[in-house]
Amino acid sequence: MSKDAASEPSARIILWLEQDTLRRKALADAAKLQLPDWCIAAGFVRNLVWDRLHGRRFSTPLNDIDLIYFDAADASRTRDKRIEDRLRRETGLNWSVKNQARMHRRNQDAPYSSTSHAMSYWVEVETAIGARLAKRGHKIELVAPFGVTQLFEQTITLNPKRRKLDAFRERIKSKAWLENWPKLQIVE
Repeated sequence: MSKDAASEPSARIILWLEQDTLRRKALADAAKLQLPDWCIAAGFVRNLVWDRLHGRRFSTPLNDIDLIYFDAADASRTRDKRIEDRLRRETGLNWSVKNQARMHRRNQDAPYSSTSHAMSYWVEVETAIGARLAKRGHKIELVAPFGVTQLFEQTITLNPKRRKLDAFRERIKSKAWLENWPKLQIVE
């Protein structure tokens, strides 16, 4: 990768994911499942970028690994639980698996059409970034309905589709983002 390519935000994220042993292995483990329209999202990408932008050489430990996918043919919670249990047993890591084909009900939205569409309704813009391995070549690709630029601006931005200010503020507080990454700025 050229120096110019490595400075482009998406390329930087991919490089950082490739350099992170735990994240690279998690992507490989998830890819083996061959789930439709999958990615690992939320803190998996967001925290890594915020760590690097705060000058940290090591990544903040993940509470869990958020594997999401979209399969309208089988949107049962039971399936997600089986996948979680399998991944936890095989990897020893804490996984959270959610088929986005059913999540619109929990969020009181119209049905989603894809993983990216579902992510476009998440509370914060910066959380709506995921990574997966491409089917061919096993190269990392990003899923980012809002792009990745805001993540590099070190902001926490309320999603204009969500507009739930209380939930937004509660997430910032409960996840201690400002304490962990003090350079972050809130954009309501």
